[in-house]
Amino acid sequence: MSYLGVGVSPGTVPVYHNTSLKVLDRRIMITELVLRCVILGLGVLAAVLVGTDSQVREFFTIQKKAKFTDMKSLVFLVIANGLAAGYSLIQGLRCIVGMVRGSVLFSKPLAWVIFSGDQVMAYITVAAVAAGGQSAVFAKLGQPEFQWMKVCNMYGKFCNQVGEGLASAFVVSLSMVVLSCISAFSLFRLYGGNKMKNAHWLLLGVYVVVVKDDGNMRMPLPAIVLI
Repeated sequence: MSYLGVGVSPGTVPVYHNTSLKVLDRRIMITELVLRCVILGLGVLAAVLVGTDSQVREFFTIQKKAKFTDMKSLVFLVIANGLAAGYSLIQGLRCIVGMVRGSVLFSKPLAWVIFSGDQVMAYITVAAVAAGGQSAVFAKLGQPEFQWMKVCNMYGKFCNQVGEGLASAFVVSLSMVVLSCISAFSLFRLYGGNKMKNAHWLLLGVYVVVVKDDGNMRMPLPAIVLI
């Protein structure tokens, strides 16, 4: 198979059909690079803020030290943001290399790898923020029904730093969700062929919760609609 006299492998399709698509691709690449840099910076910040957080309180003659390893949700949050930062570093370098080379072809297998990686990282970061947020609420407000006291009343500095880490992790999770939508668009438009000139992709940057017959909710799924 060839395109304008240039050999193309079966797993690779041409993306740039005209100037407008070149401009669109460049804008998408720049947006992706910016988001990955944000994830890299804030992911490291969140992991450092939570991972280095500790506070010692003395009760009578007993010293008690609060640290992030006391809550498994915070351990998960640190690991998830560390993974997100490392993953974004690798993908950011790929974006830079692609922009420097000015690639005109896009490999379907590579697109699938990027799409799958972004989806997995989006789920992990969102789950980590949800788990960490729930633990933070219990620590801040307590749970009178179970006689769980308000831990933040005793470890205020510890809770404040965890809150800062959670805020950074929340931005990381939102950025990963947006990136997963971008990678989905970049992947599925490769299957449009010549119809891409007439087709319009509507990419919904939301996650749909599917409710089963028994009333339980499944994991959210990214919604992509072709109109």
